[in-house]
Amino acid sequence: MRLLHTSDWHLGRAFHRVSLLGAQAEFIGHLVRTVRERGVDAVVVSGDVYDRAVPPLAAVELFDDALHRLADLGVPTVMISGNHDSARRLGVGAGLIGRAGIHLRTEAAACGTPVVLSDAHGDVAFYGLPYLEPALVKDEFGVEKAGHESVLAAAMDRVRADLATRARGTRSVVLAHAFVTGGEASDSERDITVGGVAAVPAGVFDGVDYTALGHLHGSQTITERVRYSGSPLPYSFSEADHRKSMWLVDLDAEGAVTAERVDCPVPRALARIRGTLEELLADPRLVHQEEAWVEATLTDPVRPAEPMARISERFPHTLSLVFDLERAPGDPDVSYARRLAGRSDQEIAEDFVAHVRGIGPNEREQAVLRDAFDTVRADDTLREVAR
Repeated sequence: MRLLHTSDWHLGRAFHRVSLLGAQAEFIGHLVRTVRERGVDAVVVSGDVYDRAVPPLAAVELFDDALHRLADLGVPTVMISGNHDSARRLGVGAGLIGRAGIHLRTEAAACGTPVVLSDAHGDVAFYGLPYLEPALVKDEFGVEKAGHESVLAAAMDRVRADLATRARGTRSVVLAHAFVTGGEASDSERDITVGGVAAVPAGVFDGVDYTALGHLHGSQTITERVRYSGSPLPYSFSEADHRKSMWLVDLDAEGAVTAERVDCPVPRALARIRGTLEELLADPRLVHQEEAWVEATLTDPVRPAEPMARISERFPHTLSLVFDLERAPGDPDVSYARRLAGRSDQEIAEDFVAHVRGIGPNEREQAVLRDAFDTVRADDTLREVAR
């Protein structure tokens, strides 16, 4: 069986205030052509279909168009909700849509109930594990501690239990939306840290033939059987070096996996350039960046006059201008944003405690902070769903 694995469409998202709706529509067209031309038997979409719980109308219309075009091909599609989606909204009409061969899996309770497709070699069971917010699903799975690993492990126990009841030789595919250990993050993924831990080990998915992951935006191979497709478009300048693609996966009669990357169309290249304003305006090596979307980091010791207007004369698609003077790490004038770069909310809060009272939080106080951040994140998720 030949699968096309994709994820993280983020329909409705902009790139530094530039609408990507046209580029997202082009991707959907590319997806449909790939399905038709490469003999795809099933499409899997591993979450974050939309960029937010209540997407704009234009994004909903594009999703509707995608569903119609995939259904017209007669090729089954299995998709799950991600941490950016409202699972309840995405799942509206799932039963009816399923009759057209589009199978939406958005409920935690249905993790052990597969979509079963068949080929010349027998059945393939597709298990959809939507994004599982630990605080919201721990009771469903009967786990004591709300953590990503515990709820995913419980969901996978249901998968393996169901698979054990099926005919010998039944192959299996799991769709999941999670941060798996060994994956490389970018700046555009929403933090899902719970209890100080964001990642789960790949071993959680042992026992199935292929795990189609979503959440991280770079295409990655965790193991031969566990892969991220990555997002089809870049959503931050940290993805400037990404090769945006989908996985074309073949499952043979025994469940062995072979995979090929299928490149996605690139609306415009990304470029990150750095130097003084005069250096960037004069450097002949930057000629290939003149038509790219540009993030320019200026290192001038004194902020130059009208920097955006001047840099845009050479690089008309400059979207981000960053000022980063070269200073020693201990210099008190180092910017607040630079000091916070790459630090988690937990680390920032612990630093604040140390700054205020002269000593950092102890283990009990760290646990209190973690619980507070976890509670806020769970409350935010509930509010988004209720809107």
